[in-house]
Amino acid sequence: MTLWKPCDKWGGFFTTAKEKYLLWLKNFADDEELVSELSAISGNEKEIEDRFYKGLEFGTAGMRGVIAYGTNRMNVYNIRRATQGLADFINKQGKAERGVAIAYDSRKYSDLFAEEAASVLCANGITVYLYESLRPVPVLSFTVRHLNCISGIVITASHNPKVYNGYKVYWEDGGQLPPERADEVTECIEKLSYTDAKTMDLEEAKEKGLLSMIGKDVDDVYIEKVKSLCVQPELCREMGKDLRIVYSPLNGSGNVPVRRILSEVGFENVTVVPEQENPDPNFTTVGAAPNPENLSAFDLAKALADQVNADVIFATDPDSDRLGCLVKKNDGTYAVLTGNQIGCLLLHYVLSGRKAAGTLPDNGAMVKSIVSTDMAAAIASAFGVTTYNVLTGFKFIAEKIQMFEDTGCNTFLFGFEESYGFLSGTFVRDKDAVIASMLLAETAAFYKKQGMTLYEGLQNLYKTYGYYSEKVTSVQLEGMDGLKKMQELMVNLRKNLPTEIGGKKIAAIRDYKSLIRTESAGISQPLDTTPSDVLYYELEGTGWLCIRPSGTEPKVKVYVNTVSDTAESSAALAEKLLSSAVAMMNACM
Repeated sequence: MTLWKPCDKWGGFFTTAKEKYLLWLKNFADDEELVSELSAISGNEKEIEDRFYKGLEFGTAGMRGVIAYGTNRMNVYNIRRATQGLADFINKQGKAERGVAIAYDSRKYSDLFAEEAASVLCANGITVYLYESLRPVPVLSFTVRHLNCISGIVITASHNPKVYNGYKVYWEDGGQLPPERADEVTECIEKLSYTDAKTMDLEEAKEKGLLSMIGKDVDDVYIEKVKSLCVQPELCREMGKDLRIVYSPLNGSGNVPVRRILSEVGFENVTVVPEQENPDPNFTTVGAAPNPENLSAFDLAKALADQVNADVIFATDPDSDRLGCLVKKNDGTYAVLTGNQIGCLLLHYVLSGRKAAGTLPDNGAMVKSIVSTDMAAAIASAFGVTTYNVLTGFKFIAEKIQMFEDTGCNTFLFGFEESYGFLSGTFVRDKDAVIASMLLAETAAFYKKQGMTLYEGLQNLYKTYGYYSEKVTSVQLEGMDGLKKMQELMVNLRKNLPTEIGGKKIAAIRDYKSLIRTESAGISQPLDTTPSDVLYYELEGTGWLCIRPSGTEPKVKVYVNTVSDTAESSAALAEKLLSSAVAMMNACM
């Protein structure tokens, strides 16, 4: 057995970072770009350590990392290795003939990485359906189901900064890999070295019938499905001439499908930010990252909105699974809507519209992540709709949708995460900014017909259901030391469980790692979910606080949720809880 194989599983168990660095230079000596890049960091021990101290981990969200050479970086060798592991798993299941759909966004090397993945799959006898140009994540999710594929791959780093790229894997239900399936694929990957992947020339793959290019034929079916979710088509046609929308795809994959769906349902006044219309892997004008959660990403859109007197401003991230929104207030300024606020506006509109149309089912269900606002549960309850709370990650919402279909216990109506991810309908099994854009435009049109702004519509919801306030912050922890600190922080938080936070007594603590919920009186009960490194503090009366490491970025996130009879008192309590939580975390680091 060679030195290469046993030492380079997931970054190497038997060698140092420096030794792995030298192995890459030796084993990929014919790759001039790799040799040039890695030779340039010779002597930079810190950079070598960061690139090679571990492998780029594969999990339920696939892989994501900085684009560069190294075991802990996104590059063709990690793409090939991961795809070979996926191919081995698919072939072990005897499902090669069902095929794998592949899409990609506008990031650097996304098209190349997509082709590399296709090359490996075809070399392993697996049929591939490769999109001929960039497409959103939700379109890939739909495609997996539409073509009855066994799996799907999207090359994207979602809303991360431009230096990142990623590799998401989907299974036959159209959702991202659940933890158990991800573990099985990971086991196959870990058996491989970085030189084990088989490859095939793509022209040869086409000639052998292993590779098919797809595009408009699938797009057309998807768009028709999205149109079927329009709650009041006549409202869109009536108000679509009056509602003014400014839209930015943030140089990503949403440009064509979002504009198409808005146009086809009747919204005629859509102005696109020209500097952010076309693909740009450098995301030159979007600020720190192409993230609709960041207000800086809206700078150009706000300036344009002032010119055209827009009612709303939409922005989708590069893979078009997240939607951000700014809404005009009566004073002419634009207010930022949080993901929780967008989710509640969409949920209320969908439920009220279906109730008015007589199509609201008796067994309706709404699914949200545990860190999303409880206001959504209050809205759902008012319509007789059951709320299900799941762990963060849209794959868990997808699992609930599948469970509803398999058992018939509930009818899925809406799902969302506070991180700007929303879904209506069941033909997609991931968050979908194309669907969300159509529904939010429709919601804005609904309020405009009543002489109200979308912002005023939100205030009406607060008056009806209570003034909920949600806050989130994060502690950034970079590099090898950062990962260790994240792990130590969560261990220390479990060792030092508080009885109160911010002056509020803790009623119970849910530890999603041990799957135990413990009340203040000491009574414990199991949690029926997948294990996850999350601590959730239920506060006496109302409200909660949650701490969890991010699954896609090197940081620990803190969430709080409060409700009161005034916006001011609710916000003040949320700020107090957040600062107390950060202080508690600092004391544990």
